Amino acid sequence: MRTAVMIGGTIAEVVGWWAVATRGRDVWRLMPWVLGAMGVAAVLVAPVVWTGADVEPSFALRWGLISGLALYLGTRVFVRLASLWPAFRRDVVEKYQEAATVSVGTSLMLSLAIMVPAEELFWRGLFQGELTAAGSAASAAALTWLGYLVANVPSRSLPIVAGAIVGGALWGGLAWWSGGVLASLGSHILWTGLMLLLPPGAGRKVERA
Repeated sequence: MRTAVMIGGTIAEVVGWWAVATRGRDVWRLMPWVLGAMGVAAVLVAPVVWTGADVEPSFALRWGLISGLALYLGTRVFVRLASLWPAFRRDVVEKYQEAATVSVGTSLMLSLAIMVPAEELFWRGLFQGELTAAGSAASAAALTWLGYLVANVPSRSLPIVAGAIVGGALWGGLAWWSGGVLASLGSHILWTGLMLLLPPGAGRKVERA
Protein backbone atom coordinates (compact mmCIF):
# COMPACT_ATOMS: atom_id res chain seq x y z
CA MET A 1 0.00 0.00 0.00
CA ARG A 2 2.78 2.44 0.88
CA THR A 3 4.59 1.72 -2.38
CA ALA A 4 1.38 2.34 -4.33
CA VAL A 5 0.93 5.70 -2.58
CA MET A 6 4.55 6.64 -3.31
CA ILE A 7 4.16 5.87 -7.00
CA GLY A 8 0.70 7.38 -7.25
CA GLY A 9 1.72 10.57 -5.47
CA THR A 10 4.75 11.06 -7.70
CA ILE A 11 2.62 10.61 -10.81
CA ALA A 12 0.00 13.01 -9.42
CA GLU A 13 2.56 15.77 -8.87
CA VAL A 14 4.06 15.22 -12.33
CA VAL A 15 0.62 15.45 -13.94
CA GLY A 16 -0.34 18.44 -11.81
CA TRP A 17 2.69 20.49 -12.83
CA TRP A 18 2.27 19.36 -16.45
CA ALA A 19 -1.33 20.62 -16.41
CA VAL A 20 -0.21 23.98 -14.99
CA ALA A 21 2.62 24.35 -17.51
CA THR A 22 0.92 23.09 -20.68
CA ARG A 23 -2.83 23.35 -20.12
CA GLY A 24 -3.00 26.69 -18.36
CA ARG A 25 -4.45 25.31 -15.15
CA ASP A 26 -4.41 27.76 -12.23
CA VAL A 27 -1.66 26.68 -9.84
CA TRP A 28 -3.64 27.89 -6.81
CA ARG A 29 -6.77 26.00 -7.84
CA LEU A 30 -5.00 22.75 -8.70
CA MET A 31 -1.77 22.17 -6.79
CA PRO A 32 -3.13 22.59 -3.23
CA TRP A 33 -5.55 19.75 -4.01
CA VAL A 34 -2.88 17.57 -5.62
CA LEU A 35 -0.27 18.10 -2.93
CA GLY A 36 -2.84 18.07 -0.14
CA ALA A 37 -4.09 14.67 -1.27
CA MET A 38 -0.52 13.39 -1.37
CA GLY A 39 0.08 14.57 2.19
CA VAL A 40 -3.15 13.05 3.51
CA ALA A 41 -2.40 9.75 1.78
CA ALA A 42 1.10 9.71 3.27
CA VAL A 43 -0.27 10.20 6.80
CA LEU A 44 -2.94 7.53 6.30
CA VAL A 45 -0.50 4.81 5.26
CA ALA A 46 2.46 5.60 7.54
CA PRO A 47 2.94 7.25 10.94
CA VAL A 48 4.60 10.65 10.94
CA VAL A 49 8.13 10.53 12.38
CA TRP A 50 9.11 14.00 13.50
CA THR A 51 12.68 13.23 14.60
CA GLY A 52 14.87 10.26 15.31
CA ALA A 53 15.29 8.98 18.85
CA ASP A 54 18.68 10.68 19.26
CA VAL A 55 17.62 14.17 18.05
CA GLU A 56 15.64 16.55 20.25
CA PRO A 57 12.64 18.06 18.41
CA SER A 58 13.52 21.59 19.51
CA PHE A 59 17.09 21.13 18.25
CA ALA A 60 15.88 19.78 14.91
CA LEU A 61 13.39 22.62 14.49
CA ARG A 62 15.96 25.25 15.40
CA TRP A 63 18.41 24.04 12.77
CA GLY A 64 15.61 23.63 10.28
CA LEU A 65 14.67 27.29 10.70
CA ILE A 66 18.30 28.40 10.53
CA SER A 67 18.77 26.44 7.31
CA GLY A 68 15.57 27.92 5.87
CA LEU A 69 16.83 31.43 6.52
CA ALA A 70 20.23 30.57 5.04
CA LEU A 71 18.55 29.08 1.97
CA TYR A 72 16.47 32.22 1.52
CA LEU A 73 19.52 34.49 1.73
CA GLY A 74 21.38 32.24 -0.69
CA THR A 75 18.38 32.26 -3.02
CA ARG A 76 18.38 36.06 -3.11
CA VAL A 77 22.02 36.06 -4.21
CA PHE A 78 21.44 33.28 -6.73
CA VAL A 79 18.35 34.92 -8.26
CA ARG A 80 20.20 38.23 -8.56
CA LEU A 81 22.98 36.55 -10.54
CA ALA A 82 20.81 34.11 -12.50
CA SER A 83 18.44 36.90 -13.54
CA LEU A 84 21.21 38.13 -15.83
CA TRP A 85 20.02 35.19 -17.94
CA PRO A 86 16.85 36.53 -19.65
CA ALA A 87 15.07 33.14 -19.63
CA PHE A 88 15.52 32.78 -15.88
CA ARG A 89 14.44 36.37 -15.24
CA ARG A 90 11.32 35.81 -17.37
CA ASP A 91 10.41 32.67 -15.43
CA VAL A 92 10.88 34.45 -12.08
CA VAL A 93 8.49 37.21 -13.15
CA GLU A 94 6.03 34.65 -14.51
CA LYS A 95 5.95 32.66 -11.26
CA TYR A 96 5.38 35.78 -9.16
CA GLN A 97 2.68 36.92 -11.57
CA GLU A 98 0.95 33.58 -10.94
CA ALA A 99 1.35 34.09 -7.20
CA ALA A 100 -0.08 37.60 -7.53
CA THR A 101 -3.41 36.31 -8.83
CA VAL A 102 -4.43 35.77 -5.20
CA SER A 103 -3.84 37.89 -2.10
CA VAL A 104 -0.68 37.53 -0.05
CA GLY A 105 -2.72 36.04 2.78
CA THR A 106 -4.30 33.45 0.51
CA SER A 107 -0.98 32.45 -1.04
CA LEU A 108 0.59 32.12 2.40
CA MET A 109 -2.33 30.06 3.70
CA LEU A 110 -2.38 27.70 0.72
CA SER A 111 1.40 27.34 0.68
CA LEU A 112 2.26 27.15 4.38
CA ALA A 113 -0.84 25.33 5.65
CA ILE A 114 -1.32 22.87 2.78
CA MET A 115 1.26 22.63 0.03
CA VAL A 116 4.54 22.76 1.97
CA PRO A 117 3.48 20.44 4.83
CA ALA A 118 1.97 18.01 2.32
CA GLU A 119 5.18 17.89 0.28
CA GLU A 120 7.28 17.27 3.37
CA LEU A 121 4.96 14.58 4.72
CA PHE A 122 4.99 12.83 1.36
CA TRP A 123 8.58 13.25 0.17
CA ARG A 124 10.71 13.48 3.30
CA GLY A 125 8.22 11.59 5.48
CA LEU A 126 6.72 8.67 3.55
CA PHE A 127 9.02 8.46 0.51
CA GLN A 128 12.38 8.95 2.20
CA GLY A 129 11.26 7.09 5.32
CA GLU A 130 10.25 4.00 3.35
CA LEU A 131 13.43 3.99 1.30
CA THR A 132 15.52 4.41 4.47
CA ALA A 133 13.80 1.40 6.03
CA ALA A 134 14.52 -0.63 2.90
CA GLY A 135 18.18 0.37 2.50
CA SER A 136 20.72 2.98 3.53
CA ALA A 137 19.81 6.47 4.70
CA ALA A 138 22.22 8.02 2.19
CA SER A 139 20.75 6.24 -0.82
CA ALA A 140 17.23 7.00 0.44
CA ALA A 141 18.01 10.72 0.61
CA ALA A 142 19.55 10.65 -2.88
CA LEU A 143 16.65 8.75 -4.44
CA THR A 144 14.10 10.98 -2.73
CA TRP A 145 15.90 14.06 -4.05
CA LEU A 146 15.84 12.56 -7.55
CA GLY A 147 12.13 11.70 -7.31
CA TYR A 148 11.32 15.19 -6.03
CA LEU A 149 13.25 16.74 -8.90
CA VAL A 150 11.51 14.54 -11.48
CA ALA A 151 8.12 15.53 -10.03
CA ASN A 152 8.91 19.25 -10.40
CA VAL A 153 10.55 19.23 -13.84
CA PRO A 154 7.15 19.18 -15.68
CA SER A 155 6.51 22.68 -14.29
CA ARG A 156 8.86 23.87 -17.06
CA SER A 157 9.88 26.68 -14.71
CA LEU A 158 13.56 27.34 -14.16
CA PRO A 159 13.02 28.83 -10.64
CA ILE A 160 10.90 25.86 -9.54
CA VAL A 161 13.38 23.33 -10.90
CA ALA A 162 16.29 25.22 -9.33
CA GLY A 163 14.39 25.25 -6.03
CA ALA A 164 13.80 21.51 -6.30
CA ILE A 165 17.48 20.88 -6.94
CA VAL A 166 18.85 22.96 -4.07
CA GLY A 167 15.91 22.89 -1.68
CA GLY A 168 15.27 19.21 -2.29
CA ALA A 169 18.89 18.41 -1.45
CA LEU A 170 18.79 20.52 1.72
CA TRP A 171 15.47 19.15 2.98
CA GLY A 172 16.46 15.59 2.20
CA GLY A 173 19.73 16.14 4.06
CA LEU A 174 17.88 17.53 7.07
CA ALA A 175 15.54 14.54 7.13
CA TRP A 176 18.53 12.20 6.85
CA TRP A 177 20.36 13.96 9.70
CA SER A 178 17.39 14.35 12.03
CA GLY A 179 15.63 11.08 11.29
CA GLY A 180 12.28 12.76 10.66
CA VAL A 181 10.38 15.58 8.94
CA LEU A 182 10.38 18.33 11.58
CA ALA A 183 13.67 19.96 10.53
CA SER A 184 12.88 19.88 6.82
CA LEU A 185 9.34 21.11 7.48
CA GLY A 186 10.61 24.11 9.45
CA SER A 187 13.16 24.92 6.78
CA HIS A 188 10.71 24.58 3.89
CA ILE A 189 8.01 26.66 5.59
CA LEU A 190 10.35 29.52 6.52
CA TRP A 191 11.95 29.62 3.07
CA THR A 192 8.60 29.58 1.28
CA GLY A 193 7.10 32.21 3.57
CA LEU A 194 10.04 34.56 3.04
CA MET A 195 9.99 33.98 -0.71
CA LEU A 196 6.33 35.04 -0.80
CA LEU A 197 6.60 37.97 1.60
CA LEU A 198 9.99 39.30 0.45
CA PRO A 199 10.44 38.24 -3.18
CA PRO A 200 13.97 38.22 -4.57
CA GLY A 201 15.12 39.98 -7.72
CA ALA A 202 12.55 40.67 -10.42
CA GLY A 203 9.81 39.20 -8.27
CA ARG A 204 9.81 42.37 -6.14
CA LYS A 205 8.39 44.36 -9.05
CA VAL A 206 5.25 42.25 -9.46
CA GLU A 207 2.18 43.83 -7.85
CA ARG A 208 0.22 41.57 -5.54
CA ALA A 209 -3.54 41.21 -5.30
